[in-house]
Amino acid sequence: MVIKKEDQNQLDVLFLHSKPVKMLISLKKDSVRYATQVAKSVDCTYSHTVKVLDNFKNLGLVSFDKKGRIKIVKLTDLGTDIAHDFEGLQRKFDKVRVPSREAVSAKINKIIKTSK
Repeated sequence: MVIKKEDQNQLDVLFLHSKPVKMLISLKKDSVRYATQVAKSVDCTYSHTVKVLDNFKNLGLVSFDKKGRIKIVKLTDLGTDIAHDFEGLQRKFDKVRVPSREAVSAKINKIIKTSK
């Protein structure tokens, strides 16, 4: 069964990508930021960052305060909670030991040799 993109949960589409998660965590570490600073901190284009931040605003995760020409981005309480959860996941992922390519290749070669 193939699920169409428009049928997927909007949160799944948004948070199963690394850049939006990095943006939330970046905003949590530095409570008041500009969109350009967020873009630079996660190595992303400004236009993509603004699009993601607009999605965050629609979901109630961030708020924008316009001061002159500058738009300040702040996490809401919900956004802070979610960013905190992602930080916890990131710490857990860091504890997972991923085997190197060489180790995986060696195991595959061993299996191939024993099956002959």
